Formats: sequence, structure tokens, C-alpha cells
Amino acid sequence: MTEQKSFKTRVRARMAKTGESYTTARRHLINRAAGPTPSPESARARTGRSSDAAAAPAAAQIERIADDLLRDRTGQGWADWFAVLDAASAAERTHTEIARLLIGHEVPGWWAQTITVGYEQARGLRSPGQRRDGGFDASASRTVAVPAALLFEAVSDEAVRARWLPGVEVRVRTATAPRSYRADWDGGPTRIVVGFDEVGESKTRINVLHEKLTGAEQAAELKAYWRERLTALKVLLESNGDA
Repeated sequence: MTEQKSFKTRVRARMAKTGESYTTARRHLINRAAGPTPSPESARARTGRSSDAAAAPAAAQIERIADDLLRDRTGQGWADWFAVLDAASAAERTHTEIARLLIGHEVPGWWAQTITVGYEQARGLRSPGQRRDGGFDASASRTVAVPAALLFEAVSDEAVRARWLPGVEVRVRTATAPRSYRADWDGGPTRIVVGFDEVGESKTRINVLHEKLTGAEQAAELKAYWRERLTALKVLLESNGDA
């Protein structure tokens, strides 16, 4: 039991250092125990950076938005934006200041937040799911081939919601169709914030933020849960409700 607890501590220490998910950090530690890993000198020879610095942008890219999607929406990929932020000493700035810096580069608001969180995690300013103030959140998103009004209804209408989010009660706090939906989750104390961004005439991106979580483990569990549930929502709506 003590050995298992020690291993979990090492996993979480790596998460805090690299910005990786629990699963990814655990896999790296297991692989390291099974065999040798490249030395810091060899990593620097290949990339011109230390192995830790080289791994951070890659980890952020894999665990979050795909690099090609980010480039399509903002004009640059993860490594490019990280270079811009490093040059501006963003690691010394607050979350809001980093986001405003990106907006100044004409990055849309939601994408500015996404890049900011990815940067903060990759630079060790927060663990996955952790806010800069120490609290924890979980987030997930999907692009669904339906108009925003239909996607908003699938979240706000209790009968439709039960088809892709069964067994959960929510109590709406505020709702602005078809842009945002905020609700207390399953009796509290956590809550959800759902945003809807049109990305085309008949495509909408749904973004879910689950707030006020107890720690990294719950954040990881709910991140996986929301990815699964949003996939179910996508299948339901894109099959015209026949799923």
C-alpha cells in the first residue's frame, strides 16, 4: 500500500511539472521503470532545449486541442503560441493578462482562454484541471454538425438532455439562448458552465466547464466523463435523434 501511494505521489509530481494528464504521466513513469530514456544531453542535441521544455508543448498539444485545429482557428499551432508567450514573459503574468495578450494578437476569446490554460499547464503554473487560485475544474468540447439553437435545446430541454446525459439532475442558474447555460450539478456543490460557439452555418462547438471540484482526481474523472457524454450528444444530434 505504501509503495502504491509513493507511486501516485510521483505521478502527480510529474503532472504538475509537465502538464500531462494522470494517465499520460503514469504511462511515462511505467515506461521509465521498464527501460532507459534519452538523456537530457541527447534531448538538447536534437531540439536545442532541455527534455522537460521540449515535452511540455507536446503534452499540451496531445491532451488538448489538436494542433491543426488550433492553427486553423487562430493562425498558429501550440508551439508557435508558446513561443509568443515565452517572448512576452507570460509565465510572470496573471491568467487574465495572458488571455488579454492573446486577444491583442486577434485570437478569439474562447481560443485565447484555451491557449492560456494550455500554456499555464505546460509551464507548471497549474496542474491539469487546476485553476491558478488552486481550485479545480474539468472541461471538454465537441463540434456538432447542427445549428446553435438545436444544440442549446439539447442541453436546456430536460427530455432531450436525458437521452445523452441520463441519471443526472441539474438546476439552471442562468440561460441565454443560444449562447450560454449555467446550472448547479446533481444537487451541488459543483456546477457547469456551457457555451455554444457557431463555427459555420450548420456547425456549433459546445464547450463544457465543470467548476468547484475537489481535486485533480475528480477533475480527471469528470474530464473523461464529459468527453464521453459530448460524444454521445454528437451522435444523437447528427443521427437526427435516431441514436
